[in-house]
Amino acid sequence: MMFKNIPIGKYGKYVPYIQTLLDIIIIAVVFVSLLSCNDYTIVAEGGHHVWRVILAVGVVAVVVGRGCLSVHQRRMMRVERLVGMALLASLSSTILYAAMMMFTGYAGIKIGFFSLLFFLQAGLLLSVWLVSLALLKWIRRHGRNTRNVVIIGTGHAAVRLTQLLVGEQGYGMKVLGYFDNRIPSDFSGNFIGTIDRLEGFIKENDVHEIFYAASIDNDTLINKVIHLADQHFCKLYFTPLISPKLKYSFYMFNLNSTIPVIAVHQTPLRSVANRAIKRIFDILFSGFVLLLSPLVLIPIAIAIKISSPGPVFFKQLRTGYLGKDFYCYKFRTMRVSKDADTRQATKNDDRKTRLGNILRHTSIDELPQFWNVFKGDMSVVGPRPHMLAHTEEYRKLIDQYMVRHLVKPGITGWAQIQGFRGATDELWQMERRVDNDVWYIEHWSLSLDLKIIVRTVTNAIRGEENAY
Repeated sequence: MMFKNIPIGKYGKYVPYIQTLLDIIIIAVVFVSLLSCNDYTIVAEGGHHVWRVILAVGVVAVVVGRGCLSVHQRRMMRVERLVGMALLASLSSTILYAAMMMFTGYAGIKIGFFSLLFFLQAGLLLSVWLVSLALLKWIRRHGRNTRNVVIIGTGHAAVRLTQLLVGEQGYGMKVLGYFDNRIPSDFSGNFIGTIDRLEGFIKENDVHEIFYAASIDNDTLINKVIHLADQHFCKLYFTPLISPKLKYSFYMFNLNSTIPVIAVHQTPLRSVANRAIKRIFDILFSGFVLLLSPLVLIPIAIAIKISSPGPVFFKQLRTGYLGKDFYCYKFRTMRVSKDADTRQATKNDDRKTRLGNILRHTSIDELPQFWNVFKGDMSVVGPRPHMLAHTEEYRKLIDQYMVRHLVKPGITGWAQIQGFRGATDELWQMERRVDNDVWYIEHWSLSLDLKIIVRTVTNAIRGEENAY
């Protein structure tokens, strides 16, 4: 859940505009500086007239500035999202500059000019965004540039709302306490009093925002809170009383512009464009790995054949996209056994070969799965595919278990780099793995995939304790 287009922090409504202005300055300065550099001079018909530069910078500022403003208004807090948006903003401005230069009579377009323009803009934008974000969080953690908030209600929705506001200091919200006419016996928050005390508290404590997270059945109470907010110039927001079962992300839209409807599991991969981007990346990445694979596959295949009798590759039916079964390939790391499709590998598994221990510890045994990726059964990044027997077992025990199949399974995933890989001896371990898988599905981005790949490679080089 993310706040958008509401005043956050005492002067929070100005922050996105200041940051956008800095973005426009960076994009303009980099372009003008490169244009005046002798090494990257681009000839224009009739000379470098000032009007050409002003026109190009003006168009790019208007178009790209609007995109940057939306980024800052959404209060993006995750670095991987900022990386992706910085690259996108730089790519957009570079393409626009190229189009405007051709339109205004520039000739002799140089690839080096636009390549350097792209990387300099992306690097500077990302650096400024990270510094400004860190500075803003530091200021608000020290109690400055904040807005005082009170919450009406003491139920589950009120507690979840407080956790969000307090957990993300970048929002600049300081929760002063709760008001409600009825208090749950297990409530442990800072309860201030009944609704009758709300007006006096607003006057005494300079309250800026009121979040209504109580029952909406009491029209008298709602009207009273609305009246108090209007009288004392407080912003009033209504928080839906969402079921605790909806602990993952969701989104709201209107049917016929009248009836609000909540859809469960907001995932970026519902978008055809995002699915296309992920699939193109999978094809390019797996194709590159497969081209180089003979250098590794042939020696390993020979070593497996020498180490123990049996096939080089191990294939197993696993649960894939939308619950469909597929054959998942790996290097064989164990002796051939009858219980391979039902029994998980353990740390001191007597079925493993000596070579198999090494292959598993370094995750090299997973390399044949790039063929699964190239075919379209899997993705480079996604929830790990499980054996059919485990799917049948855990779908009955864990509510959200089948949600992980809303995307293609992956060679590596968010759960794996968080340490949830290997055997799941206890139910809570699988629950945590599923939680991480669902989080990934609902927060997917190409930059997040790249982050997971880098972390996977570094973990494989160091060796992982749970890789067995």
